[in-house]
Amino acid sequence: MKLKRDFYNRSTVKVAQDLLGKFLIHKIDGQVYEAQILETEAYAGFDDKASHASRGETPRNKIMFGPPGFAYVYLIYGMYHCLNIVTEKESYPAAVLIRKLDYPSADGPGKLTRAFKITKENTNNIDVTADELWIEDRGIRPQIGSAKRIGVDYAGESANLLWRFYLKK
Repeated sequence: MKLKRDFYNRSTVKVAQDLLGKFLIHKIDGQVYEAQILETEAYAGFDDKASHASRGETPRNKIMFGPPGFAYVYLIYGMYHCLNIVTEKESYPAAVLIRKLDYPSADGPGKLTRAFKITKENTNNIDVTADELWIEDRGIRPQIGSAKRIGVDYAGESANLLWRFYLKK
């Protein structure tokens, strides 16, 4: 069952946990890519110094301030795209980074977007409750682990938040 907007209009941490075990599907150029979500990270609000929104709205992050259930795709290191899903209420900047999929060569956020042909140009700001990029619940209820987010050591106390979630084996 395709996830509806109200799924994303909740606590970002809860959405990040609840996305585990769900399936990401991307339809593009006559191809369908799909795989189970194995790892996520939550980024929420102005106080989360690891979040792109901690310094306010910019042209890059304005999607995070919009309605829940939209893709926020950005480029890092000039070559890797990262897929996030906007969460919570409009004007409160929050999103969940999809970090890892159960798919060949999709064991990191940049690798999964490459494997699934997700780019800023073709996916940024699309509605993930529509028919191009979406997430399905197939009834899997996994055990979840948590840890610090990766690559946010610069973020002060926010770096210590246990907001990276993964499926336990």
